Amino acid sequence: METNHYFYVLHCKDDTYYGGYTTDPARRLKEHNNGTGAKYTRLPSRLPAEMIHIEKFASRSEATKAEYAFKKLTRKQKILYLSKKHP
Repeated sequence: METNHYFYVLHCKDDTYYGGYTTDPARRLKEHNNGTGAKYTRLPSRLPAEMIHIEKFASRSEATKAEYAFKKLTRKQKILYLSKKHP
């Protein structure tokens, strides 16, 4: 069975962005909003979070590289990246 690998971006209630990796975007969003996802999204001030971007990759390595690259961007660069992906 083929596994899909995804890099995703959440827009949090406090107007911040969180990038992550998953094989199941719906499950992962639910985990974040239940407070059982990443430490970053456990703060009540960041919830609820909305998944605003998803990219599918052939391998975990590619998806986690995209996640890492996104996390290194400044907020301004993240906004530009997201605007190019969502015209």
